[in-house]
Amino acid sequence: MRALIYDPYLDTAGGGERYMLTAAAVLSRHGYKVDVWWKDKKIASWLQTRLGIDFSGITFIDALNHGLGYDLVFWLSDGSLPLLMGRKNVVHFQTPFKNIGGRTLFNRLKKVKIDEVVCNSNFTKSVIDKEFNVASRVVYPPVNTDFFLSCKKENIILYVGRYSQLQQLKRQDVLVEAFCKMLEQGLKGWRLMLIGGSEIGGREYVKTLKNMSQGHPIDILENLPLDKVQKAYGKAKIFWSASGFGVDSQRDPQQVEHFGMSVVEAMSAECVPVVVDQGGHKEILKDNDNGFLWNSFDELTGKTLQLIKDERRRIKLAKEAKKTSKKFSIAEFERSILKVFEG
Repeated sequence: MRALIYDPYLDTAGGGERYMLTAAAVLSRHGYKVDVWWKDKKIASWLQTRLGIDFSGITFIDALNHGLGYDLVFWLSDGSLPLLMGRKNVVHFQTPFKNIGGRTLFNRLKKVKIDEVVCNSNFTKSVIDKEFNVASRVVYPPVNTDFFLSCKKENIILYVGRYSQLQQLKRQDVLVEAFCKMLEQGLKGWRLMLIGGSEIGGREYVKTLKNMSQGHPIDILENLPLDKVQKAYGKAKIFWSASGFGVDSQRDPQQVEHFGMSVVEAMSAECVPVVVDQGGHKEILKDNDNGFLWNSFDELTGKTLQLIKDERRRIKLAKEAKKTSKKFSIAEFERSILKVFEG
């Protein structure tokens, strides 16, 4: 059997790319001959370094032909519905696109050839179902919870996420500002570590963050290989995210975190998340049970200080976070996505 994977954003190596390429690896393990479309085949080795996915049995190709001749097509939407010609066609929405004309006559015609629509969270599903008049299925993203493990912890607050400002604002500037405020109020012996890809649309933002951070124990790290990201998760005690802060999620759902794979990665390494109470974060965390949700600047700093001052409580939350992370493992993803592909 032949399968085609299409993702127009492979060169960002983000969460959507991990989702699509993990699906490709699952199909390969289950006997499919898998093709992944990309214009430059050299991207494969770079993606393997960044994402750590086994591409055995997967071929990178530069021709699409609407999926004609394939038994299965798995297509990441850029906000449009594709015209697909595979025997079975599955479209994945990673982003909760809104007000983009999803119910046009042309889209209704294209839907005839689409067998399944899959979303990465119930938050994304709630927007996509209404926009395109579909009944999508939720398959949570795959996180390698056996890879991101705790080691000897240090006084580090970590964030991992793209620096790109092209679509979703991750708001690392809010994290830098909050940490600087905590330092001014007397915090000592802690570091803030920001890690992310800056290749696509992020370099100027990185310069801004470095200027904000001058003279403070803040590390702005770019384009690290996966093994170094793994070590950072293992050492960090607390994970921060300001993604979606200040956004009206009903009006602009694209601008908040649609799921939060890096949050789950942190949880699997017993790094306690303190993240914005928006979007997909609320499907991962229960406040004060396996982490903290926050809505204001003062809540972010206040809840973080609770963890810093009470090590016993931090460890308890870290253990609960690790338990929760198993719900989003690669094994769980494999079971769920195969039901879509083979059902």
